[in-house]
Amino acid sequence: MAEDDGMAEVIVTATRRDSDGFDERVPAVGLKRIADFAVQEVSITGDTRDAGKRIAEVYQMIENAIRLAPKHGVQLAYGQRTVEPLTLQNYKTLALSGAGRPDTSRAVFLIKVPLGGTMSGVVAEKKIAEFIKAVEPVGRAEFGSADDLTLSVVAPDQYRGAVADAIAADARTMAAKLGPDYGVEIEGLNRPVEWTRASLSEVLLYIPYKLVVVPKR
Repeated sequence: MAEDDGMAEVIVTATRRDSDGFDERVPAVGLKRIADFAVQEVSITGDTRDAGKRIAEVYQMIENAIRLAPKHGVQLAYGQRTVEPLTLQNYKTLALSGAGRPDTSRAVFLIKVPLGGTMSGVVAEKKIAEFIKAVEPVGRAEFGSADDLTLSVVAPDQYRGAVADAIAADARTMAAKLGPDYGVEIEGLNRPVEWTRASLSEVLLYIPYKLVVVPKR
């Protein structure tokens, strides 16, 4: 799965992709850029006593949210590591779980806002909050509390060349500073692109390489 993540839309948190055996330390050099989307995990919970009616109310509210999303400049999606669109064609495949109380059903999904230009993480967070308030409850179903804002990047492996260019430029600079008797070797450039969050709106894309200083012979 980890090898395929680099060509999907991936959720970016403080943790990195599951890459057994790779160096966990983030190198000093990488590519910092604005993320493609601000993403917030939300839930819709229903507590109508009748199970069939409760489930219908939750799904109906999700459908209403999908229909309303374009008017508010947001997108609905699902996924924990990679992101897929939540649409009128697939929303009923969204799994429901209990909400910690008897006779409750909960659906968890994502709300996304494209970043860039004047759309910062702060503005996106407000836009998502306004959208949540705009979706009318259905029966006893309602939006639950949202987690903190996170980010996503589409196909991070497409930036592999730019990351490698930044590493090479840094290596040349380091070699020049060391003088004519020393050079540098770069190890690990065969590893896949990794990602971590750099700020409210930015991500750092990097390859967990190692720069080794060696004497010239």
